[in-house]
Amino acid sequence: MPVAIITGASKGLGYALGAALARRGWDLVLDARTAPVLEASAGELRRHGTRVRAVPGDVTDARHRAGLVSAARELGSLDLLVSNASALGAEPLVRLEDLPVAGLRAALETNVVAALGLVQEALPLLRAGEPGAVVAVSSDAAVEAYETWGGYGASKAALDLLAAVLAVEEPELRVWAVDPGDMRTDLYEAAVPDDDDPRPAPGDVVPGFLRLLDERPASGRYAAQARAAGR
Repeated sequence: MPVAIITGASKGLGYALGAALARRGWDLVLDARTAPVLEASAGELRRHGTRVRAVPGDVTDARHRAGLVSAARELGSLDLLVSNASALGAEPLVRLEDLPVAGLRAALETNVVAALGLVQEALPLLRAGEPGAVVAVSSDAAVEAYETWGGYGASKAALDLLAAVLAVEEPELRVWAVDPGDMRTDLYEAAVPDDDDPRPAPGDVVPGFLRLLDERPASGRYAAQARAAGR
């Protein structure tokens, strides 16, 4: 069975993607910071008959990242690494003049540094056997200037560039930076708590991620909603 590591997988997009892969027979290594919530989510996914390892911890911890890769190794391989865990830098989001420097540093540490650290840890497994794939969950804030989204957007822009360079340096892998679009998640609610506009559920954008896995297009930046629509 193919094996995936998904960070930030106890709920939201990470959980929705894990559920879709479990239905396809994938074995999973799931990460999140809150152990009881993560274990409950992993228990639900085990009902699909796949092996699911719940590894609670913080992706900014190098020992935790090593533990995630070790769990995948115990399952036999690593075919997909999804860096989905994210930090906003401020909750709710604020203008740059009010953005705490420590908050920006925390966003960069989670969204960029930890993602690179996990890739570095995972590369030997990703290169083995059938070349694997890396998904860096991005944002339209990485390429558009939205008021109050400067710190978070900067971190996602940095993640996009890391993914693009990784694709050049590891041509046998597939490396996709994927913009899921706005979703109805706890992260978005924390970012903009007063936004009453309806947003898609995370499961609504998962087909775009699955299409990438099915078609394996060239490494690059993709919008999940466009991929789901066949664009």
